[in-house]
Amino acid sequence: MDQALKTMIDNMPEKTGKSLDEWKKILTKEAFEKHGEAVKYLKTEHGVTHGFANTIVLLSKEENRSSEDLVETQYKGKEALIPIYETLINHLQSLGNDITITPKKGSVSIIRKRQFVLIKPATKSRIDLGFKLKDKSVEDRLGDSGPFGTMCTHRVMISEVSEIDEELKGWIQEAYEQSV
Repeated sequence: MDQALKTMIDNMPEKTGKSLDEWKKILTKEAFEKHGEAVKYLKTEHGVTHGFANTIVLLSKEENRSSEDLVETQYKGKEALIPIYETLINHLQSLGNDITITPKKGSVSIIRKRQFVLIKPATKSRIDLGFKLKDKSVEDRLGDSGPFGTMCTHRVMISEVSEIDEELKGWIQEAYEQSV
């Protein structure tokens, strides 16, 4: 299990008043058709923050699939991208202990108070890194959000670990700082 996710689960009783298993039991008593409905329910009815609510819902849906399984599935046939993914995750974890790494079926969301980065293996040779950056102009390398739509404002395409340079880290830092 990803260390940040493990830490979040370990901190869940203190931060939310209930363990992950207790939250899962609560969710099984309700019938939600959409992910967002369950997240909203936890936030409004139980006062759970967005990051915890999103994680609880994801983990309750993925009962039999761990975060590692989700990431492993994303990179099946794209194993050459794993060093890029791991370098990004290591850098993101260095930003602070207030981020949540949430693997999904096709991408990994990085959340502080809200999602600020999205990592997606786009092709066998490229990861798309999406950002939420307010009032930032589009440049050659820092392109528009492309296929991410409204989930992100910008996108950088990464094909090599060496492209995780100071400029890219600066944009990650900026997105992190804006996500409070």
